[in-house]
Amino acid sequence: MAAKNFSVTDFILAGLIDQPGLQIPLFSLFLGFYIVTLLGYLGLITLIGLNSRLHTPMYFFLFNLSLIDFCYSTTITPKMLKSFVSKKNIILPAECMTQLFFFCFFVISESFLPSAMACDRYVAICKPLVYAITMSPQVCLFFLLGVYVVGFSGAMVHMGSIASLTFCADNFVNHFMCDMLPLPELSCNSTYVHELVVFVRVAIDIGMPIVTIFISYALILSSILHIHSTEGRSKAFSTCSSHIIVVSLFFGSGAFMYLKPPSILPLNQGKVSSLFYTIVVPMLNPLIYSLRNKDVKVTLRKTWKEKYFFEKVVYGERDIMLC
Repeated sequence: MAAKNFSVTDFILAGLIDQPGLQIPLFSLFLGFYIVTLLGYLGLITLIGLNSRLHTPMYFFLFNLSLIDFCYSTTITPKMLKSFVSKKNIILPAECMTQLFFFCFFVISESFLPSAMACDRYVAICKPLVYAITMSPQVCLFFLLGVYVVGFSGAMVHMGSIASLTFCADNFVNHFMCDMLPLPELSCNSTYVHELVVFVRVAIDIGMPIVTIFISYALILSSILHIHSTEGRSKAFSTCSSHIIVVSLFFGSGAFMYLKPPSILPLNQGKVSSLFYTIVVPMLNPLIYSLRNKDVKVTLRKTWKEKYFFEKVVYGERDIMLC
């Protein structure tokens, strides 16, 4: 279907801006963002994977969120970086559809995973006595499977909607990636059905998680207010605040981009706005989850001390043997 509807042999991605003097500085800036993002997620993934203290449902979901964001950033950023250093950032239709599929898969999965995390926090704070039974490994895997199934189905819907359009002569994509909004501008036929599909699907992908998260945190807030211990109340707020910050940044920027009429925000400005949820939010996530999470900081400190102690013992034994 894609081959039949794509009479163009390739697409040219416009990139972020068309000002040669800013290309190298922006390349350096976003390369730095990308390196920080990758190191942050690799650090979280390694820390959670290697420390049994963090093998709990909350960190199981955080591990998968880190993995999703790691892949999400790798799907978008390298191609965007290429646009800063090449005269023509060419992408084949098959590559464009592949990038679109994985972008949609990861971004939709990331939309629904916070719902599972919110349910986990609700059970942990409001039903602590049955937490181990309710959030068993089987239940966590069921939640995760549901997240990935929704992500896959959503990606297939968006990719099928794009593939149903006919692309004729124009191949200049006014964006730094193959997205649901810039590609239909090149279509020879009507894009009304596609725009309707995008609006409905994005509304579901944002609306359902927001409702779930809102209900969970309303119940959590009610439970926190009944906690008499100041320390317990502080720990509960600390546990949930980082999650709320990340969810607000991600859903706010996504809704601003996709749930508005095209006349309100032209695509030239829209692609700058899309930087927020494709580059900035993934970079901030590991920083927010690690710097605002007491368990992660404590585990990181203990891991660092154990590593330092091990090196001290090894080097001490080596010095004794040399003597």
